[in-house]
Amino acid sequence: MPQRALSGFARRERKLPQSPVDRGTVQERVYRRIRELILNGEVEPGQTLTIQGLSEAFRVSAMPVREALRRLMAEQALTVVAGRSVGIPPLSRARLLDLRRVRREVEALAVAWAAARITQAELARMAGLLERMQRAAEIRNGRSYVPANHDFHFGVYRAANSPTLLSIIESLWLQIGPYFHVLRASDNWQAANSTHRDMLQALARRDPAAAAAALRRDIDGAALALEALLD
Repeated sequence: MPQRALSGFARRERKLPQSPVDRGTVQERVYRRIRELILNGEVEPGQTLTIQGLSEAFRVSAMPVREALRRLMAEQALTVVAGRSVGIPPLSRARLLDLRRVRREVEALAVAWAAARITQAELARMAGLLERMQRAAEIRNGRSYVPANHDFHFGVYRAANSPTLLSIIESLWLQIGPYFHVLRASDNWQAANSTHRDMLQALARRDPAAAAAALRRDIDGAALALEALLD
């Protein structure tokens, strides 16, 4: 009897729940695309986005755009500016200092882990990005500097080989990254390149403490420059 019951259960057809894969895929792609625009500095403070404008740009309906914006607002990457427009949330001193405090711990940990794992090919790529940032800083070209700065940092963070840690760092950069454009009004980009160089040299030496210390100086310098601009 038990065998017959088991056999009958095994032959029973299982009806799977319906799941509209296409719609979810579009929503995820739109979310990822807007997220990339924010992380790469292509959405600056003061710039507004609308559902209609994004729908037309991505050639999708309003539904996946609306869902993507809802997710990004929950992550504090965007906020309602006026009517149906959204934009980068304003940066208060308290929020800036809190982000600085958390970034110093989380991102320094990633850099320390990367020191033991980063490859020569990755180091070479970081050196190329550093040259690009140097040229951009000299002419105050944010359209070139900000994406290169993002690629430099995240190239190091990915070398830590921790998807969990990388996800946390991405959520922090969604909140602070857009304000790196504002730093073109200060001398921070040149100072940041100096700390980037120190970090790259420490990574090449496999020195986690020195690499993490350089990263903390980079974060502190940017935070102090932004705080001065807030004043």
